[in-house]
Amino acid sequence: MATIAEAFAKVQENGDKGFVPYIMAGDGGLETLEEKIKFLEESGATAIEVGIPFSDPVADGPIIQAAGIRALKAGTTLNKVFNTIISFRKETSIPLVFMTYINPILSYGVEAFFKSCEEANINGLIVPDMPMEEEEILLNAATKHQVELIRLVTLTSPMERIATIANKGNGFLYAVTVTGITGARTTFQEHLGPHLLKVKEVSPIPVLAGFGISTPEHVKNMTQYCDGVIVGSKIVELFDKNDLEGIKALINATKKVAN
Repeated sequence: MATIAEAFAKVQENGDKGFVPYIMAGDGGLETLEEKIKFLEESGATAIEVGIPFSDPVADGPIIQAAGIRALKAGTTLNKVFNTIISFRKETSIPLVFMTYINPILSYGVEAFFKSCEEANINGLIVPDMPMEEEEILLNAATKHQVELIRLVTLTSPMERIATIANKGNGFLYAVTVTGITGARTTFQEHLGPHLLKVKEVSPIPVLAGFGISTPEHVKNMTQYCDGVIVGSKIVELFDKNDLEGIKALINATKKVAN
């Protein structure tokens, strides 16, 4: 399995930008998870963010919320997600990053959760409702089981705090591009580009822009200022429509020949 750092080193060596798609585990049934992950890997994704369905998400917009509800109605549980990934993980090498909230981890048990992550070769973890000041709850177990905590910074975070978070970070730094929840946007704030450049200046790890990115043009524009993008709601929507060519177009927008 490639580590997150190795995956981004390869992208940079090729002169490309990183692309991390988000999928909701269990949306369409857990039996589709293997197919989606293998398709995204073959299509050139750098890493894959796998969402764990949760009844009370705080960062997710309508499309991802709906995907989570579909997954929960289909009987998806955290334990089932682990078992499903373990069943095919040896056939893939792309880094996988879980996106979940703190409650499911605490309910599962912190040590048990990270042990299962190691068994499933989960490389990273995003917990959007866990502030930096509280992450000691997870940090020791994450380090023990070789799971990198992916930190988020926002447009309203002071640059001093962004620098602190970036220097504590592993894998990549998730730079949120909107002041709100996930979901496609038509426009972004004018100062976003300069903001991302400032974040890059203080970050020792790759900076990826996420939230609201939904078109190849968005991808090309964002990657002028950072090391890659994370695309969630649009990927979920395109999988729901079985528009695989639309997904490929988003990924290809990060390639050198497309820039």
